[in-house]
Amino acid sequence: MPKSTDIERSTTGRAARTIGLIAAAALVATIAQSAPAHEGCVPEGEWAVPGGGRIAAQEILARAANARVVLLGETHDDPDHHRWELHTLAALATLHPKLMIGFEMFPRRVQPALDRWVAGKLNEAEFLKASDWSQVWGYDADFYLPLFHFARMHRIPMIALNVERDFVRTVGAKGLAAVPSEKREGVTDPAAASEAYLARLFDAYSKHPEKNKTSAPARTDPEFGRFVEAQLVWDRAMAQALADAATRNPNALVVGVMGARHVAHGDGVPHQLESLGVQRVVSLLPWDHEADCDDYTAGLASAVYGLPYMPPEPVAPPPQLLGIRILPVPDGIRVVAVSPDSIAAAAGLQADDVLTEAAGTHLKTPEELKSIVVRTAPGTWLPLKAKRGGEPIELTAKFPPAK
Repeated sequence: MPKSTDIERSTTGRAARTIGLIAAAALVATIAQSAPAHEGCVPEGEWAVPGGGRIAAQEILARAANARVVLLGETHDDPDHHRWELHTLAALATLHPKLMIGFEMFPRRVQPALDRWVAGKLNEAEFLKASDWSQVWGYDADFYLPLFHFARMHRIPMIALNVERDFVRTVGAKGLAAVPSEKREGVTDPAAASEAYLARLFDAYSKHPEKNKTSAPARTDPEFGRFVEAQLVWDRAMAQALADAATRNPNALVVGVMGARHVAHGDGVPHQLESLGVQRVVSLLPWDHEADCDDYTAGLASAVYGLPYMPPEPVAPPPQLLGIRILPVPDGIRVVAVSPDSIAAAAGLQADDVLTEAAGTHLKTPEELKSIVVRTAPGTWLPLKAKRGGEPIELTAKFPPAK
């Protein structure tokens, strides 16, 4: 039986977490009272239903909390979108006792890393490495870490929604029929795309034609057919992971965090969820200050939130680069190529050199070297150790001063 002080500490901790969640929910619910008016189609700091006008935060959040699945759409490299997601998740957590969060960012194979992170068994660096973040997603982890910490702090299960990129690429190149069932990661045949979705996909496809195309694309092109198949497989994979979580946990509210294009207009993941028999799906999107109001049409989402205008941040200088291409090898990092007139070339690095140390740190992965280079101040020197033909050498990379 725990001591009374342990009980008090545990109770105080739960109370503090609850107060924090309530405060975040209150921010989402009342921000409209102090937000300036927005001249566009969605008022800043308020929720609105496309085609139906404004809706009180309490009403749309309560509706979402009573759903089976909630979808939050984002632009992956927009920090305001991630802040909105965090506030919305906090609000939903105050309204529903059991939450689960699925992420497009992770393929199924890294689910054990997500479980260990939520259980508190990994630190940030270990989690990003175990989840293969730099390879499977690649966007700045700082965008997402507040969401991951929120899940960890409140022991909210995280779900890997995605499949391997090679699977989707193969469908795009050869078609779904070319992928044997044992390579499909359990993904079943997707529901056919609606005519509206086909039109939107063709618009996207037309704006990014393949390099070898010599004429304007047509909807009858086999390449476009495979493009559609790949998108449908992507949508189906995430929908199926969400549906499976909802089925296994009937008392939970399952929230999916993913790119807005998978959510908008009910075309992608919502359409696949419907075909899987999942009812009561709520889709929520952020609305940027400068977004085109022509895109604000009925059926875009269950509701959208008007993000307040934020002045642009100063443009950061480009990251410093050594000017090399590298690959990991058992005893360090092999230099594949050195760019002419680069810092590496001036330092004397050559192709096939194996870097073993940088700034006194033994190198095991390319990410470690990249991190050290980024942290090196302009105008300073970076000591390097390497092997050339099996013999140890020492070099110095001299970074130019900031302009």
